[in-house]
Amino acid sequence: MNFVFTLLSWATLMAADLPSPAAPPPPAEKPTAPPSGPSLTLAQAEQNALRRQPSIRQANGQTEAAAGRVEEARAGYLPQVTASGLYERTTGNYAPRPGALPASAMTAITMTTTPAPSWTTTYNTWSFGLTGSQLIYDFNATADRWRSAAVSRDAADSNTQGVTLQALLAVRRAYFQARAQRDLRRVAEEAVANQQKHLDQIQAFVKAGMRSEIDLATARTALANARVQMVTAENAEFSALAVLNQAMGLPENQPFELTDSALPPINGEDATSRDLTEQALRARPEIALANQQRRAQELQAASLRGNYGPSIAAAASLTGVGKSPDNLTPNWFVGLNATWAILQGGLTTGQVREANGTLAALSAQAEAVRLQVIVDVEQGRLAVRAAKSSIDGAEEALSNAREQLRLAEGRYRTGQGSVIELADAQVAYTTAEAQEVSARYSLASARAQLLAALGVR
Repeated sequence: MNFVFTLLSWATLMAADLPSPAAPPPPAEKPTAPPSGPSLTLAQAEQNALRRQPSIRQANGQTEAAAGRVEEARAGYLPQVTASGLYERTTGNYAPRPGALPASAMTAITMTTTPAPSWTTTYNTWSFGLTGSQLIYDFNATADRWRSAAVSRDAADSNTQGVTLQALLAVRRAYFQARAQRDLRRVAEEAVANQQKHLDQIQAFVKAGMRSEIDLATARTALANARVQMVTAENAEFSALAVLNQAMGLPENQPFELTDSALPPINGEDATSRDLTEQALRARPEIALANQQRRAQELQAASLRGNYGPSIAAAASLTGVGKSPDNLTPNWFVGLNATWAILQGGLTTGQVREANGTLAALSAQAEAVRLQVIVDVEQGRLAVRAAKSSIDGAEEALSNAREQLRLAEGRYRTGQGSVIELADAQVAYTTAEAQEVSARYSLASARAQLLAALGVR
């Protein structure tokens, strides 16, 4: 009788088969996954970043300010015209000044023509003037300052391009990191579902007296650990979505359903390091920025050296003064104005020295940028190559782990395997799934890195 009962119990347990890793059952409890939202492609995320990212708007503002400084520097080379007008209600009391006329003549004029001073007698006085000047030559001080500002404007534009590349790199990395965390959450949910099914199976075995209580305790521990890992994966997904929103410049965290799972291959990503480096040196805005900053400083130093010489300008003026606007006394003049700062206490010398020191620093910085570009390209190229290689290995490891778990579940059902063997197989399968997810999205991240290293948007 006992033999028949045991045989029936064993047949019942055999019928309740464990889940297949390839098609796991739904989880036993609903996870607190991020709320669903609108679909978001990588291209849409990039466009959001280009429109909303504060760093890009800041760089655009700096470029606009640099363009304004070009106009400011150019103004010194253009004609300067100033119009003025003055109306006064004034007294007309004569005030003799020493040295204006001999004392005897002054006394005679005062006695014969000058009325007695009055505080109440006033007159209308109108004065209009138009003055103009045009710089003729100042040893290229103004011209080189203008050219320097123009090159600085180009440098600001190159900086904007560099900031844009970095913003696109950040949003691409954030996008695929969030997509990877979503898949890792699903891996954790699958692990919880499998562990729950294992626990249900083991409880039936223990109840039938076919397994010991330690198997049940081991299964409960494994399920608890899987649930902790699922919570960790959910939190990581929330955090990755927040980083993605920040990279896109969105003011509030918004849930999205990320649809893209890969970044297309880059043209020439398998080319030699030398070919990729030459491409990067031609395209990277950081190289152009460093060269433009150096050229702008060269022109700035030349402009300061121009202050050693005189400045020559043409000047003209037309004025009209009288008691009423329709009865003005006109005067005009044209001429040349030359100014030369002969003694400045070494001001120009110090300015030139400072400019030359800054130029030397910028030259060294340009070389450092060039070296960094070479390193960036090599790191990006190697990251792509390593990610491609790791995908094949991760897929093979996942296939082997899936088979290992299937065999372990079968051995445990027939009493040939232990709960430790089953737990180890489940851990190996979950780890292999996570590695496969990481490998796939590591390739996308590596391609994003290589795009930025090559200066490609």
